[in-house]
Amino acid sequence: MDTNLVIGISAALLGLILVGLSFRIVSIRRRERIGVGTGKHMPLILATRVQANFIEYVPMSLILIFLLQRNGGATMAAYLAAALVVARLLHAFGLSRSAGTSLGRFIGTSLTWLVLLVASIGNIYTLLK
Repeated sequence: MDTNLVIGISAALLGLILVGLSFRIVSIRRRERIGVGTGKHMPLILATRVQANFIEYVPMSLILIFLLQRNGGATMAAYLAAALVVARLLHAFGLSRSAGTSLGRFIGTSLTWLVLLVASIGNIYTLLK
């Protein structure tokens, strides 16, 4: 397995997901004529939360995955990168459909946290072994 390819494509896919999430916000803003804020418009509130949550978790996750790869855990890093893409897609679909609980949101959140946990512990392990 070419771990550079897996991690690189995963990072690129995450970038494309962010563009899609951002485009969705702009589309809603234009359609509803809301320039700043959310105008208490639930679809815009959800869209901004999906994007914000993505921005809150993905950068640190990618940094940890990249460091894990550099620190000798390339195979684990590749699996984590792929899992992060799946997690963020599930979360985005789940939260986009409902502000309440949904299976996609639950699995996406849980998988994102698992990626962060494993990448963090994996870095500590590879650095201290």
